[in-house]
This record gives sequence, C-alpha cells and structure tokens, in this order.
Amino acid sequence: MSKTKLSKLLFVAAAGASFFVSVGLWFTGSKEQGLFVGLWVPSILSLGALLMGGCHD
Repeated sequence: MSKTKLSKLLFVAAAGASFFVSVGLWFTGSKEQGLFVGLWVPSILSLGALLMGGCHD
C-alpha cells in the first residue's frame, strides 16, 4: 500500500472514529460532548484535504 493511500485511509478512519464516538456520546446522554466531538469530523477531513494537497492516487 502506498503512503498516499495509507494517509487517506488514516484520515478517513479518524473521521469515522470521531463520528461513532460522537453518536455514542449523544445516545448515552452527553449531548453537548457529542456535538463537540461531532464537529471534529469535518475538521479532520479538511485537515486531510489540506495536507494531502494535490495528491491524486
């Protein structure tokens, strides 16, 4: 697996983990924390897009 694909996979995995943690927090009654963690998803994906730049692999 190339470094580019691995990097993309790690960013998507981090965003996915953040999403599932957010949903878990929301449904266990910690709604404010769930919203906060949920905001990480687009931030992680945006950071990935910024750092990956023009890499099209």
